[in-house]
Amino acid sequence: MNQLRIGNGCGFWGDNLDAPILLARDGQLDFLTLEYLAELTMSILALQKQRDPEAGYAGDFLDVLERLTPILHAQPKLKIITNAGGMNPHACARQARGILVKAGLARRIGIVSGDDLLPRLDELLSQGHALTNLDTGEPLVNVRDRVVSANAYLGAAPIVEALRQGADIVITGRVADASLTVAPAVHSFGWRWDDWNRLAGATVAGHLIECGAQVTGGLWCHWQEAKDLGNVGYPFVDVRDDGGFTISKPVGSGGAVNIETVAEQLLYEVGDPAAYLTPDVVADFTRVQLQTGGPDQVQVSPARGKPATDTLKVSIAYRNGFQASGTLVMLGPGAIAKAQRSGEMLLERLRRIGMAPARHLIEVLGTGACVPGVLTTAPEPAEAVLRVSAQDTRRAVIERFTKEFAPLVTSGPPGVTGYTTGRPPVREVFAYWPALIAKSAVAPKAEVLP
Repeated sequence: MNQLRIGNGCGFWGDNLDAPILLARDGQLDFLTLEYLAELTMSILALQKQRDPEAGYAGDFLDVLERLTPILHAQPKLKIITNAGGMNPHACARQARGILVKAGLARRIGIVSGDDLLPRLDELLSQGHALTNLDTGEPLVNVRDRVVSANAYLGAAPIVEALRQGADIVITGRVADASLTVAPAVHSFGWRWDDWNRLAGATVAGHLIECGAQVTGGLWCHWQEAKDLGNVGYPFVDVRDDGGFTISKPVGSGGAVNIETVAEQLLYEVGDPAAYLTPDVVADFTRVQLQTGGPDQVQVSPARGKPATDTLKVSIAYRNGFQASGTLVMLGPGAIAKAQRSGEMLLERLRRIGMAPARHLIEVLGTGACVPGVLTTAPEPAEAVLRVSAQDTRRAVIERFTKEFAPLVTSGPPGVTGYTTGRPPVREVFAYWPALIAKSAVAPKAEVLP
């Protein structure tokens, strides 16, 4: 094989449901990847699994798979790799098999597990794995009783093993985003695990397509120039054996692929561009060269790579109280001042009755409040949106907070509206705890359903 085409039709749980279908239909792919997971997603899935042992995966994938069955009939060599398994890849795989059987498709399903550390958490802590918070330096024992999920970011190796065992569809738990692309390249080209430059090249490819339309015109600084962005095409890469590749999108789809869209995504969520850390390799983005190919094509030179670290990132979520956010619209002269003062009045009333939230934030939307100090508004707007948010470990405090918006309609300044949707909902807060763990402490497993 001289070239391998891998396309990604999903960048997160909640992404465009039609994108995987259109990409698989029009992309002439060898592999379709679907990336569903984020840190918050894992905590949501963990709670779902606690309530129902057969839940805990991204259900959107099953809807997508059912719609893909005619395409899988027409393209018998198309393979799928997805992390939709979330907290329960086995249950997801069982449901997926039912869909395939019903459609008359004899496709083998592989499962990658071993990332879920929650059942082993106390054992790991007792063995000296402190799982120290990378941001604060605190040991995990400080919040152990509130932890709801703990997942290591696995690499490409167990996916490659599932493919080696004959899987046509691989469903994983938490796997590093780029590894979904690295795995089919390693499997198809037969790369060694110390082919650091090739692994780095595939990692760059995976990093570029992992967020779907973000590299094909979405969030582009010149998004107005993207043709038919409402019909944006999702990306694919043509990976070569040396690790270089061309990135593009299906012919006739909207959006744009050019030096800017690719360069912007290349630096997305990157700390040190000379050392992009993944479970598979440490990739050096600084030597990557971009060159325009044909229409909506960018050629990406092979990257440079160094040996991977001996640790894995662990994403941990823990319960951290409750929060709510509410809004009101302020009309007329002095809208900004009205909004600011109304937010202050709301909080003053809570303080007077001993129900002040531990944390709060008053924002006047329309004045640059989303990025304070960066944007300014001139002249004075005729309307503004007040948004007040609060967080506290005491649910009763947040529930009372939600009851203080409506009274401002008659007890605040004139011109208050936007209150007819009811009180804001109270939501539980899940805080993020990033940590590292030795690779030797994690045991990935690959298997194929019989």
